[in-house]
Amino acid sequence: MLKTHKKNKDNCFNVFKREKVITLKRLVCLLKRCNRTAQIYLKQWKTYTSYNQNSCYYALPDIPKFDSNGLWRYKGIFFSRYGNLKETVIHLVNDSEAGLTGTEIGELSGVKPKSFLSHFRNLPQLYREKINDRFIYFSSDKTLLTKQMKKRQDDNTRANLLKPPTDAETVIILVERIKHPQLSIKELSIRLSKKGWRIQEEVIRNFFEKHGFLKKKRDTQR
Repeated sequence: MLKTHKKNKDNCFNVFKREKVITLKRLVCLLKRCNRTAQIYLKQWKTYTSYNQNSCYYALPDIPKFDSNGLWRYKGIFFSRYGNLKETVIHLVNDSEAGLTGTEIGELSGVKPKSFLSHFRNLPQLYREKINDRFIYFSSDKTLLTKQMKKRQDDNTRANLLKPPTDAETVIILVERIKHPQLSIKELSIRLSKKGWRIQEEVIRNFFEKHGFLKKKRDTQR
């Protein structure tokens, strides 16, 4: 009896390994045993549980080929080295350099953020702050939080500097340039600021470089 039982268990294990993922229902059918017995085997085999598909899929520990984020996707079924969806999101945020937006979390995890982020608003492991009309999720660890927020701020500043001036800003820049061709970029930025146009030097410089307007030596100096 025991040998038969062990043989059946081993056969099920081999089927499980061959199929890569399995549901509890499927395993119960293969074992011809109750749910409780199947669950005991899953625990003994130290299986991973999917963090999507209602957590109903399992994978043996040597099957998933986890990527750099500790995630593995197989036929629309997602597994994480770190456990369930909540633990996965916490890891992704903590491991990020500048925190993550809901969209970024969704892109990394493969799960639509609207389906789960509302449940994670008050997680003690995460800190959420609205920046530029978007919620950003940061680590709640103070040291890591400081680093992430600084990186996010630096990235936003860099992105803003790379943005081309608006049509209205372009017109006023060119008008002032024509009126005062002797002004350096710094002086031009200051003059525009006095007129209520806060356009940073780098924005003007990038615009001039793109269109070949940097003809004077003064323009290349800060």
